[in-house]
Amino acid sequence: MKPQSKVLIIAGSDSSGGAGIQADIKTATALGSYAMTTITAVTIQNTTGVKSIVPINPKEIYNQIMFTSNDIRPDAIKIGMLHSTKVIRSVIKSLDQINVRNIVLDPVMVAKGGAKLINSKAINLLKSALIKRVLIITPNIPEAEILTNLKIKTKQDMIFAAQKLIKLGAKNVLIKGGHLKGKLVHNMYVNNKDIEIFNSKRIKTKNTHGTGCTLSSAVATFLSCGKTVKKSCELGIKFVNLAIKSNPNYGKGHGPINHLNSMRINKKFK
Repeated sequence: MKPQSKVLIIAGSDSSGGAGIQADIKTATALGSYAMTTITAVTIQNTTGVKSIVPINPKEIYNQIMFTSNDIRPDAIKIGMLHSTKVIRSVIKSLDQINVRNIVLDPVMVAKGGAKLINSKAINLLKSALIKRVLIITPNIPEAEILTNLKIKTKQDMIFAAQKLIKLGAKNVLIKGGHLKGKLVHNMYVNNKDIEIFNSKRIKTKNTHGTGCTLSSAVATFLSCGKTVKKSCELGIKFVNLAIKSNPNYGKGHGPINHLNSMRINKKFK
């Protein structure tokens, strides 16, 4: 099968394969896209937690993005782990030069096991300079709380936080609701004109490692194939739910989801 589109993924590596660039590549491939990569950091981790993080030189991050994109132009870009201000500046510099519209930012801040993956100065730069350069930002609730300095305990809180991110310059926001308790998971999509709640039945499992990376990569892949932002979010959530449901149950901690799920992409279906 020939790939239908090309996606550039800017993210950290997860040695256990469940999250990060490994989850991103699997997602784009499963959905019929061609995945290119820029690695921002190498993490040594497994399902029980992160042992250590080895950062990649910001200059080489810039070079990865530019050298790849100048040869194979991406239809969409997914951005994941950016651990320092120098890394964010190198990414911004490259984005300004390659000029791709379909950019998805997953503001990865804390690993599933609790390890912090980004420093405070980098968070401030992400808020002030990077958010306004992307098409959509996809924080989970703890990340949205850090970005907005708000406590999120209800669906209304999620909307309020999303609107605050819009005021910071975000064009579209998808706040993932998995951290709130309840039989349903509420994923909140917000922009200046629209509020949409995508409700999913909660699947009882501890194996959810990589769900955020997978969702943002799925959204980027659907965007690269010509879907609207809202439809890309809807289909991305569907793909993640299928991946959680099939539950491979690997590892002793928070195990990975199953990316070997195929969803047919109909280009006429906007």
